[in-house]
Amino acid sequence: MATIAENLAVSLDELKRLQDAGKVAIRAGDLSRTHRERLLKNGFLKEVIKGWFLLSSPEQKDGDSTGWYASYWDFCAQYLRIRFGSDWIVSPEQSLLLHAGNRSIPGQMIVRTKSNTNYIVELPFHTSLFLIKAELPPSENRTEYRGIHLYGLVPALIQASPNAYLRDTVDIRTALLQIKDASEILAPLLDGGQSTVAGRLAGAFRNVGKNRIADTLLATMRDAGYDVRETDPFGEKMSLTLAPHESSPYCIRIRLMWEAMRKSIVEVFPQAPGIPQNRKDYMSKVEAIYATDAYHSLSIERYQVTPELIERVRSGKWDGKNKVEDRNARDAMAARGYWEAFQSVSESVKKILDRENAGKVVDADHGAWYRRLFAPSVAVGLLKASDLAGYRTHQVYIGNSQHVPLNTDALRDAMPVLMELLQREPHAGVRAVLGHFIFVFIHPYMDGNGRMARFLMNAMLASGGYPWTVIPVEKRAQYMKTLEQASVGQNIGPFAKFIADLVRKGLEGHPEAVLKQER
Repeated sequence: MATIAENLAVSLDELKRLQDAGKVAIRAGDLSRTHRERLLKNGFLKEVIKGWFLLSSPEQKDGDSTGWYASYWDFCAQYLRIRFGSDWIVSPEQSLLLHAGNRSIPGQMIVRTKSNTNYIVELPFHTSLFLIKAELPPSENRTEYRGIHLYGLVPALIQASPNAYLRDTVDIRTALLQIKDASEILAPLLDGGQSTVAGRLAGAFRNVGKNRIADTLLATMRDAGYDVRETDPFGEKMSLTLAPHESSPYCIRIRLMWEAMRKSIVEVFPQAPGIPQNRKDYMSKVEAIYATDAYHSLSIERYQVTPELIERVRSGKWDGKNKVEDRNARDAMAARGYWEAFQSVSESVKKILDRENAGKVVDADHGAWYRRLFAPSVAVGLLKASDLAGYRTHQVYIGNSQHVPLNTDALRDAMPVLMELLQREPHAGVRAVLGHFIFVFIHPYMDGNGRMARFLMNAMLASGGYPWTVIPVEKRAQYMKTLEQASVGQNIGPFAKFIADLVRKGLEGHPEAVLKQER
């Protein structure tokens, strides 16, 4: 008679068969009742909606949304295909977000179908599908993203509601800036006689600096006998300098985010003291705050690090080669790596205090910070040497976040744009806040992105003479919440205020709790 473990192994074989076939959305009928109940009981399967399941892990804790968010797009694509075949498409507004490179998980995704009724499909973690009966566009006006049926870029711009321009300003502008010539959009406007839409699009193109497209749209529609009145759907002007021939939606979106967000940061950030005359005194304060910074920064990342371990690492009493417990402890490797990276960042800060361009310094040095951060783990065999090669080569997801970091090709386009923006930005507070935020928004490394972003933030703060600023682990929830608001909702205000308040307390000589080490 088979043992419990042997029976579970048989069920896992069946689950692997489905996984190897590309199944993400698993129907009740894909597995026998026995296999399904066994896998559910042991945590390898989780019910998403009645009769539909998702692969899971026994180690996944209740309330951990990471697995769902990582599977969201594939699950929805398979669910909708099985339910409706090819007779469905997401809304023009959601289509534009995806064309603009916004892969964040929506709270509710509107899906147009040929179904006879409108209804909501409730999904995990406060997400849902709103299925509405609506006319579907012809096949030539459709495209796909990971199996999700979308409106093409031009049809989506034409069909998008006026409210989208105010709600999704950065994404709509990103989409508009991908249009290179008026001919791409004129034919459907003329064939449909859409004079109101043409006027709105003309104003939108002019808003993003595409005057030639705007003028051509107006002239052609009027020559065809349509009464077109230009309106600006955004309501406010913008200034943006694109690199010649830049067309990547990811690069465009980052430039737009920077331009849209910087004003909110300038408004709340304390005045910069300026680069200090006494560099030695500034660096002594940086060195003095190391243990506090390491404790909080590593604790934010969920490493179990104690002040005792940090002191042992710093004093040289730690021995990765001879102490088995240290060699096998991920936490010890993290502590040693943080110490080595901190020394490398300190050298970069010295260059910045010598008035080198802070953006250029970080551009040249951040790769060395990363290598120092993880070199100890490589030295004792916890990581492969190739893990120090540089930017990631696989997709990553952020725990419990609806934000989906850029794909590997996009991040290689986006990182040079971030470094260029850091070099050109005149305000040190903007460099610090947006440098941190956009770094984690891109998430260029497989691991260590939070620590690297906090190093970058402090290098930029030094460029304005601000003190080294520690983000307290006690404020981790607020820290993560404000980053999520910026990433998913494009609202930088809460994060900017969060950082500005910590910097202000540092300037006043009593940074909130971060200099205490009663641990």
